[in-house]
Amino acid sequence: MTQNIARMIDHTLLKADATESQIEQLANEAKEYSFASVCVNPVWVKTAAEMLQDAPDVKVCTVIGFPLGASTTETKAFETKNAIENGADEIDMVINIGALKGKQYSLVEEDIKAVVEAAKGKALVKVIIETCLLTDEEKVKACELSVKAGADFVKTSTGFSTGGATVEDIRLMRKTVGPDIGVKASGGVRSREDALAMVEAGATRIGASSGIAISKGEISNSQY
Repeated sequence: MTQNIARMIDHTLLKADATESQIEQLANEAKEYSFASVCVNPVWVKTAAEMLQDAPDVKVCTVIGFPLGASTTETKAFETKNAIENGADEIDMVINIGALKGKQYSLVEEDIKAVVEAAKGKALVKVIIETCLLTDEEKVKACELSVKAGADFVKTSTGFSTGGATVEDIRLMRKTVGPDIGVKASGGVRSREDALAMVEAGATRIGASSGIAISKGEISNSQY
């Protein structure tokens, strides 16, 4: 099960002060533990892709409109294309949270769809809905709009807001999207027990900076 869990982890480093040497270390760790991907900010995509050329099973994941989701749709689409050109295999984009809360649903859907179209045939798209800022009704609506827009995954959190993944949110998201869309739990998953609980609730991917601790059955103090 440890190996299976490792293959579900996006090994994550999204801190503003991350250095090139830390990104290289992240990539080496991902190869050693056979993580699903490394998740890095767009500026480090090319570095990560170069480091992982000899490890095709470890994907390069990046974040778009991160962490607020308040970039324009055009900016998110450009960021997506640029990231893919630099070697990204997976795109984790943040929804327009304010538009969702303001019930501007067509705007939210078109925002997601623009990223999906920019990535089509080239990269998976995961939609970060930032569950800690939403009511259950809004979480359901965000998931429905993500599916409608053609996303491959829905994801709980950026890890940079007021809270992270919960088992209850994963259950709700899985129930909403059905069996065919991925669900990613991120933010605050620090131990193997945390990860297994998320998987049992319906998660198919775990976003964590604590991937090594999770794989080893240890507990990390990391917040993401």
